[in-house]
Amino acid sequence: MKRVLAFDFGASSGRAILADYQAGQLHYREIHRFENCPVERDGHLCWDFDALLREIREGIEKAGEFDSLGFDTWGVDFGLLDAEGRLIGFPVHYRDHRTEGCVETVLEVFPAEELYARTGNQILAINTLFQLIALKRQEPELLERAERLLFMPDLFGWALCGKMACEQSIASTSQLLDPASGKWAAEVLERFGISREIFASLVPSGSVLGEFQGRKIISVAGHDTQCAVAALPSNDPDRAFLSCGTWSLLGCELEAPLLTDPSLSNEWGANGKFNYLKNIVGLWLIQESRREWRRQGQEYSYAELERLALKAEPFRCFIDPDAPEFAPPGDIPGRIQEFCRRTGQFVPETVGSIVRCIYESLAMKYRFALQQLGQSVGRRFSVLHILGGGAKDGLLCQMAADACGIPVEAGPVEATALGNILIQLYALGELPDLASGRELLAQTELLRRFESKDLPEWDQAYSRYTQIQLDRKGEKA
Repeated sequence: MKRVLAFDFGASSGRAILADYQAGQLHYREIHRFENCPVERDGHLCWDFDALLREIREGIEKAGEFDSLGFDTWGVDFGLLDAEGRLIGFPVHYRDHRTEGCVETVLEVFPAEELYARTGNQILAINTLFQLIALKRQEPELLERAERLLFMPDLFGWALCGKMACEQSIASTSQLLDPASGKWAAEVLERFGISREIFASLVPSGSVLGEFQGRKIISVAGHDTQCAVAALPSNDPDRAFLSCGTWSLLGCELEAPLLTDPSLSNEWGANGKFNYLKNIVGLWLIQESRREWRRQGQEYSYAELERLALKAEPFRCFIDPDAPEFAPPGDIPGRIQEFCRRTGQFVPETVGSIVRCIYESLAMKYRFALQQLGQSVGRRFSVLHILGGGAKDGLLCQMAADACGIPVEAGPVEATALGNILIQLYALGELPDLASGRELLAQTELLRRFESKDLPEWDQAYSRYTQIQLDRKGEKA
């Protein structure tokens, strides 16, 4: 039997999942859960790194005997180490305001098409490139002191074993990696005066980083999306995936990067393939709205919010989930009302109508992204597979099926942790490849299927939604 420990860091909490694998049987359970909320430090929104390290050690203690552990987080964020190997300040959270205006400034000297051709990433202000540019302009002395940059999963591994490496999947979220060569994008680094020497050696997913108390530390797919896709319970190339949690990432697997559509990203998968995908704000809108109502003294469970949404009248108003005003924490319901007011739509006043607006807008955005994806790769997808926390949200899954006009298969809910686990088992020699891990999950995990319905109503509503998109961004629907 092999026993592995997966640490998965989400938007508001982290978890330690302990898994046992023997004779083709996989069993897993959550043994530790802890908060992962950003903190204010030196005028920035930061990772509470020291507190998280304490939680990691507690999770390790609770796990008892096991063979290996691995870390996954969201992409783009990093920490800096000085020449003595000490952490410089606190790692800054991607929701910090420091990158405001950076994209526009950068694109004046490095056109979007050229930057995309060099890096293959959808151009987003949160990307590591823009974080580094903001750091260089606002606090250059910190970057001058930095000897090494480590992305967050690699930083946690370093904190336990003292070894440094840069896992490929997390590096591919940075807008600094050349997807064609698999090396750092030299021209981008040179253009912005970023030293190549600051980055640790690149390693593929499943590499052994070092040891902690006799257990192997494995560089799993550090980007949580790539862990989730590793746990996709199918090897069928004609299905698209939607890794759905705080963020929604809708995409498909390719054998090689595709650099034709700047609104889509190329990221390295744990199996060596490329995930060609679009980043979309996801359940963050529901999560932060719920927190705002709690701040106002109204407590709702997610089940209650779903019931209220079902009672609300459909297709009254839509938002663009990716509008920049919805990214920062705070009064999301108020911002939704202002968006609808500004765009001349019905303004939702009740909790149910606001939540319904979010759900329907997300489903419309999935259809919009799925069409972009299909046109770019020349495929017509037969199924949309929803992975992660969104898989347990029946209303979202049904609306996604209705909006996209194809069936949705949902599960595993614990896809990210399961992908982390499968990669560790592969690294330990227990699985011959990740494809066999996917087959294992297809046989053992509970999956739900949602058929599309009410297509004429959704088609009519979609034409209204796309007009809002066109008015706001000038995108071709």
